[in-house]
Amino acid sequence: MSELVQRAIDAHGGSDLWESADEITLELSAGGLAFATKFQGSAVRATNVRISTRAQRVVFEEFPREGRRGILEPDGSVRIETNSGEVLANRSDPRGAFGDARHRLWWDRMDILYFATYAIWTYVCSPFVFAGEGYELSELGPWSEEGEQWERLAVRFPASVQTHSPQQVFYIDQQGLIRRHDYTAEVLSDRAKAAHYSMDFETFDGLVLPTRRRVYPRKPDNQRRAHPRLVWIDVPTAAVLRAA
Repeated sequence: MSELVQRAIDAHGGSDLWESADEITLELSAGGLAFATKFQGSAVRATNVRISTRAQRVVFEEFPREGRRGILEPDGSVRIETNSGEVLANRSDPRGAFGDARHRLWWDRMDILYFATYAIWTYVCSPFVFAGEGYELSELGPWSEEGEQWERLAVRFPASVQTHSPQQVFYIDQQGLIRRHDYTAEVLSDRAKAAHYSMDFETFDGLVLPTRRRVYPRKPDNQRRAHPRLVWIDVPTAAVLRAA
């Protein structure tokens, strides 16, 4: 790994913490224009989330309502089941469904489940997963913003990983924290170029996470637009679960 990647991993809690963890649990609320335009503005509110550190598996508890849960599996499939395990809805290829006319107009609960689960996995598991196999990393030139200079890391994700787009860019400050994250939210549109900002970092069981995230459109010159706010994400609490 490069010194930049190692610095980022250390700043967010370190390799030892990540390797000893089985799951990250957190409370998640999210919304914004991107959700509202698909008629899913209030779909993710005070949701308890379990994120595996061993595979791309995410569970949204009490989703889409009490007594049910939504699950993203490592093969990219999603399902909604009762808390006792009875499957109520299943979509084996949710990514492939987004190209039709209906998805351009509105999403259902399976769509927002897929989008929100892979997104929060990407955000929480970065930068730790960059040390894994299949991630292609390259350092770009520095970037000045908010009176600071941030280092930029371009990351190509493996094809097997569910995420916004194959190529993404992470902006890392002098302490090693990821302050900005650029990507194209392809399931929304190939024009949905985003600048995603992380702020108000806190430490939970040694894991350093931002408690607020805000996403804005990204202009061709790589600057962000002040409006509209596409997505807001709040994570008031989190915990690290380790094997007994």
